[in-house]
Amino acid sequence: MTNLSGEIEKQLPAELLGFMQAAAAIAGYQGQRLYLVGGVVRDLLLGRTNFDLDLMTEGDAISLSRQLANITLGKTTIHSRFNTAKLRWHRWSIDITTARSETYDRPGALPRVKPGSLADDLFRRDFTINTMAVQLNPGRYGELIDPHRGRDDLEHRTIRVLHERSFTDDATRIWRGLRYEQRLDFRIEPDTLRLLKRDIPMLGTISSNRIRYELEMVLREEHPEKVLRRADELRVLPGIHPALKGDRWLAEKFEQVRQSSSPVSPPAGLYLALLTYPLIGEEIEQIILNLKLPNSLARVLRDTGSLKTRLGALADPGLSPSTTYSTLYGCSPVAVSAIATASDSPAVRQHARLFLNRLRYIKPALSGDDLKRLGIPPGPRIKEALSMLHKARLDGKVTSKRGEENLVYSWLTQKD
Repeated sequence: MTNLSGEIEKQLPAELLGFMQAAAAIAGYQGQRLYLVGGVVRDLLLGRTNFDLDLMTEGDAISLSRQLANITLGKTTIHSRFNTAKLRWHRWSIDITTARSETYDRPGALPRVKPGSLADDLFRRDFTINTMAVQLNPGRYGELIDPHRGRDDLEHRTIRVLHERSFTDDATRIWRGLRYEQRLDFRIEPDTLRLLKRDIPMLGTISSNRIRYELEMVLREEHPEKVLRRADELRVLPGIHPALKGDRWLAEKFEQVRQSSSPVSPPAGLYLALLTYPLIGEEIEQIILNLKLPNSLARVLRDTGSLKTRLGALADPGLSPSTTYSTLYGCSPVAVSAIATASDSPAVRQHARLFLNRLRYIKPALSGDDLKRLGIPPGPRIKEALSMLHKARLDGKVTSKRGEENLVYSWLTQKD
């Protein structure tokens, strides 16, 4: 019997180890068995960092989560339909679930769940590499439970489904399979690949919100372009929109934004704007509709499309800072970043970065009240003067409050 207690103690922080031991003690006192399950077990075996614990009990997860919330002074979110809970405290987030079995009323529907055994719970999962569990109760702490030979598939770097109807029941597993394959540098085994290709049309049974979530998860990967390239190759990506491509151009642009954003990851909206950059207006609107994008992401895509129509003006090397500002003002900064990355024009890139790094932060030192004290009557002339001052600041014609005052006096003299 394989025991992973050493790997657990080596790879998990002391705070999480103490939490798991407390959770196992409480579960044992109540006659429940507690397991560490899913991706964290996979990553323990691979030596990959993963602090997102997924605990499963053959008992009452909601009751257990509430007791653990009292101990940790954390907050728990209950999902009664699935008899699951999420516990958050400090910087940790723990999923606590009741062992369950699942049935699907129709392809693409959310599963109908009922309490089950450990075996039931592991069988409902997506791929064999995610079907392993570790016993946490004292006396058997650290024992690996592997009914579907997930460890063998890890060793052979293989992605394998558990049964023939896996993708039919839940076609989002297609996207998840591609993510695991590319993230771990594994390969989808031949029978699973055959089933995946067969069931690509089943993605049409999945709601827009769930497809959007899967795409967002792809864009959070360390190298999302690898997943998108594979999705394009297998004709999965065109299911979102036929014009989308996971090509070399996209890979180059994704790498550029990672380098410019380092050490933080680029926002998902920037990746999405580059993915949809080749699309025209009607196609962008179709993407927004198909994925039911939230307003923030929809704005990024629309602004990026709008800015593409202004590239001619932005390509002028002699463009003044104030004209650059007026051309880009009002657009999402993420959209401006997208054109700065996507455009081949050095002038466009220069102007977009100037706006992002400096121009959008420049404001006049004088306020409307200051202008009234200088003798400008309330009304349209205040707005006109502020605009004049802003333009002068942008173009470097004034650099101080005193310079702005002198410019206002000169402007008033000309007006008079």
